[in-house]
Amino acid sequence: MDKFFQLTEKGSSFRQEVIAGLTTFSTIAYIIFVNPSVLSQTGMDFQSVMIATCLAGAIGTLLTGLLSNYPFAQAPGMGLNAFFTYTVVLQAGYTWQLGLGIVFISGIVFILLTLSGWREAIVDAFPPAILHAIPAGIGLFITLIGLNNAEIIDINQGPIVNIILSQEALEAGSLIDQIQQAPPQIVQFGNLGSPEVLMALFGLVLMVGLSIRKVNGAILISILVTTGLGLALGISPMPESFYSLDLDLSPTFLQLDLAGIIGGENAGVGTAILEILTLMIAFTMVDLFDTIGTLYGTASKGGFLDENGKLPRMKFALLADAIATTAGSLLGTSTTTTYIESSTGIAAGGRTGLTAVVVAILFLICVIFAPLAGMIPAYATSPALIMVGVYMLGSIRRVNLEDLEEAIPAFFVLTLMPFTYSIASGIGVGLIFYTLIKLIKGEVKSLNPVVALIAVLFVIKFIFT
Repeated sequence: MDKFFQLTEKGSSFRQEVIAGLTTFSTIAYIIFVNPSVLSQTGMDFQSVMIATCLAGAIGTLLTGLLSNYPFAQAPGMGLNAFFTYTVVLQAGYTWQLGLGIVFISGIVFILLTLSGWREAIVDAFPPAILHAIPAGIGLFITLIGLNNAEIIDINQGPIVNIILSQEALEAGSLIDQIQQAPPQIVQFGNLGSPEVLMALFGLVLMVGLSIRKVNGAILISILVTTGLGLALGISPMPESFYSLDLDLSPTFLQLDLAGIIGGENAGVGTAILEILTLMIAFTMVDLFDTIGTLYGTASKGGFLDENGKLPRMKFALLADAIATTAGSLLGTSTTTTYIESSTGIAAGGRTGLTAVVVAILFLICVIFAPLAGMIPAYATSPALIMVGVYMLGSIRRVNLEDLEEAIPAFFVLTLMPFTYSIASGIGVGLIFYTLIKLIKGEVKSLNPVVALIAVLFVIKFIFT
């Protein structure tokens, strides 16, 4: 095992990798329940999707560990599952079976792009300023997720535009009432006196203290202590059972509708090839740039980048992602992608693919013992995400903020990742502004055509999806 994963060479050990794997899984386990709760709104079977989620996560994570020897974890992506449910099915009116067909074809496209080297070529074409801004942007993004999950902050829509412009509200004479009852702003402090928030703050202080004292496994220790304390105080309930033998995958297994994509009899509401092609491009671009951004950001934190700022063996990590997406669509779940929560395991000392193998094994165990994973509350894992944000912010120092040509694209990557709640959107806007600056300066010849093409595709995506 030491030879295969190069543990000694990477400055790691079996114990360190196991701790890192447990840390990553503890922060990613929520997807086992959240993903089926989102996808079941389309009519998909909750239990079947939960099993598919565990299996897709296990496949992608195991392949990542064995093929690339990196400690990255994969699972069906948040954001992508929402896009699947709310845009493809509930808004566009397509069946979830056809949605799985779109995911399957996008997975095949991922595989072809990876094997042809195009995905790596896209990364190589990225301007250095954007590459340096990505880890910092992900750090802010993951901090926002952690603060929101811990309920330390409260994200709401506020009273603003929708209420003021609501003709129904005006006609009903209830506009003043709605404004008075609406929350005062979009992001604000949560209820800092609630037991859950107090537990999250306790976990954060404990994690900071252990980290400052350089205690090995500080993140995992904090998660376990906070979880145990929450259970002891009755803040989190004990599960009614610790295992489930309801292992029926048939409601979603191989239920994808490929015929409907080309106008078959199961096409649902008048399938339009152009509209489906647009959705397919959207799936492809979001997964592609989410994965690239996550891989580069977490790799930067782990010290995996070479002297040229490139990620060796990136092709294998991308291939694992592509295969997992394809397999997941066959099992019955939306697009699988690399998770930014992998950075918690890296912060805990994960340096090799053994960390990923540990996570994959835990995903498989949860096919039966899912209630055990459900014992870990959000208030215990959220501090880990906040701490990782601290670790990842430093990469912005490598951007020359005195040079607006570097600073402006980097700024939009840095800010729009958390503000739009999307890694891909942050990268996309950064590339658009980089391209615009080159055009404004008349430096068309120095503009990489791959970057220009990506910028145009993002403009189309933002307008039509």
